[in-house]
Amino acid sequence: MAGPISPDQSDHLKTVLRSVNQLHAMIRDLLEATRAESGKMQIEPRCIALGELVQQAIAMLRPTANEKKIGLEIGLDQRLLLVHADPDRVLEVLINLVDNAIKFTPHEGAVIVRACMVEADPNCVYISVSDTGCGINPEAKALIFERLYQDPNSVDNHRSGLGLGLFISREIVRLHEGRIWVTSEPGQGSTFTFTLPVYSLGKLLAPVVTHQERLRPAFVLVRVELTPLSNPPRGNWKDTWRQCLETVRRCIYLDKDLVLPPMGTSGATETFFIVASTDLQNSGIMTARIREQLERAPDLKTKCTLTITTLPIELPPDPEGGTLEQQVQAVADCVTQMILTSRERKQLCAGKERASFQLINHKSSQTIVRRIQCQDRRFW
Repeated sequence: MAGPISPDQSDHLKTVLRSVNQLHAMIRDLLEATRAESGKMQIEPRCIALGELVQQAIAMLRPTANEKKIGLEIGLDQRLLLVHADPDRVLEVLINLVDNAIKFTPHEGAVIVRACMVEADPNCVYISVSDTGCGINPEAKALIFERLYQDPNSVDNHRSGLGLGLFISREIVRLHEGRIWVTSEPGQGSTFTFTLPVYSLGKLLAPVVTHQERLRPAFVLVRVELTPLSNPPRGNWKDTWRQCLETVRRCIYLDKDLVLPPMGTSGATETFFIVASTDLQNSGIMTARIREQLERAPDLKTKCTLTITTLPIELPPDPEGGTLEQQVQAVADCVTQMILTSRERKQLCAGKERASFQLINHKSSQTIVRRIQCQDRRFW
């Protein structure tokens, strides 16, 4: 609409926008449910810090909670480990559960999101969303994760949707080989809980770093980094790095090498790590093959820069000591530390670059201000 609008027109436009967003969400849910039923829903697991995803979900839904004066709280276990999961899909589950909790919690209620380790199940992280809402009756609990189900006794005037959110959440959790369930009593609130697998590098490495019940003699860590030439990246960056990852996977020996799951990252740069059962001297054959194949990718040079580095993995002081499982875990711990150190250095360098850029901008701004002041003095 051109020109100023009246308060009534503004209200009507907001209503139209809400309706469009609601329709978009319904169509998206229908498509997701269809993919889930046909077995076409996919996940891309990464090594992620779950706490960051919880914080992100809470930040996105806090304005909605504030409208109803509902408190949003977070409780994170200090022992929380990294998880092996698709960050976008896990965020989708968190947003769905927290959004539902806000919808069914009365004004000035509370919603708490917790993530913790359970001693009886050390291979999983438990995530729960609890509310002080109306609760769920036993009949509804048995059907609540079914497609298109909505509890007729729980729907309020603000509820919208097709009843697909929990069904989609269940399918996402199932693809991660996790579980999801609800505990609730009418009038006592509800708690939805789901599990995600802990990121266990030792289990991933065991088949490739051992041979004939012994640890292989040498290993290297290969780092392949793709840095976009522009920000935001040109074209479909996600498709680009996915194709590169598949290319890297085709360049290794499956029985001796392992391309680690991609690390969750907040920036556009994508980094792939490879644990290879070879020494530093002979690793050049692999890195040359990787570089040659990646450089054949169409338009790669116009989209990003490619950096490949190799570092030796230091074996335990006494590689023959302890059980084979302990030896593998020692290698896994060393690899984990090398990756974390690499990421920390990268973040430190990025921080210095930002600080330098801000300092340059600050000095440039001061110079511009002084020039403007001088020009003002001339006019006066």
